Amino acid sequence: MPVPKTVKLYTGVELPTVGLGTYTSTSTGQVEDAVKAAIDSGYRHIDCAWFYGNEAEIGKAIKAKISSGVVKREDLFITSKLWNNFHAKSAVLPKLKETLQALQLEYLDLYLIHWPFGLKEDAPNMPQGNIEKYFSDVDYLETWGAMEEVQKMGLTKSIGVSNFNSEQITRLIANSKIKPVVNQVECNPNLNQKKLIRFCKERDIVIVGYTPLGRSDLVGTPGFPVPSILDEKVAKIARKYKKSPAQVVLNYLVANLGIVVIPKSVTPSRIKENIDIYDFELEAEDVAYFDSMNRNLRVCGFTDFKNHKYYAFNAEF
Repeated sequence: MPVPKTVKLYTGVELPTVGLGTYTSTSTGQVEDAVKAAIDSGYRHIDCAWFYGNEAEIGKAIKAKISSGVVKREDLFITSKLWNNFHAKSAVLPKLKETLQALQLEYLDLYLIHWPFGLKEDAPNMPQGNIEKYFSDVDYLETWGAMEEVQKMGLTKSIGVSNFNSEQITRLIANSKIKPVVNQVECNPNLNQKKLIRFCKERDIVIVGYTPLGRSDLVGTPGFPVPSILDEKVAKIARKYKKSPAQVVLNYLVANLGIVVIPKSVTPSRIKENIDIYDFELEAEDVAYFDSMNRNLRVCGFTDFKNHKYYAFNAEF
């Protein structure tokens, strides 16, 4: 199956199927260089979040590439996300404006609710210890109502969700005026999300997959799955196509699962490699092997939040 370069959102907007992830990219020059390298390599989709703490530096890179004429603003698809502490209706607009100021943009292409569960506004961004005291019971429906308002204001072209399960999406659609265009979730051969992908596709919601290559930096950590790019058979498949393990994994996810991927890297050669996935097609036997790798194992389970009323991963999908 050929790899599509873009997918069409139900609004008619084209979303590039490979974007640059920026989580854990530090704000010490590293992420600025990564974004510049990505744009120079043909990326037009950059995935950001307030929680990552590096949006100001990403904004510098975007501004530099626009100012130098490499791209126009309208060529880019920029996503950011609303963090858990700011789910109250009154907090959504101020946090979006903060993100826009950091990114030096007048609008986002897509704004997401980062997680369905909320934290109290004065809680640590990532609480430790007895975290239940920090839980907020703000309903994500309230948050979504404010998201609809900022879209109507033109501060973001589209709105969506991240880490929502099928039950939460069903409830959201039934109680909203604007349907989310995407659901951004962890998706890789260890966690292929086929049921959620099918569910969302039936509702014209695109799945954007984060951690598509797993987390190699967590190898050996108890409870974390070994990334598929380290699998011997995957390496053999990659040699067959004269590609890297990362390239065949990304090709599988985009062409055969039908999702958008946002691999993170700060290494220019890997950034370039990760978008060079459009010129080959996996044979059926190789697709079948990737299908067989599914273990429903998460890198990002956020199990400390499993007792929150809006925790997403207690549902089947």
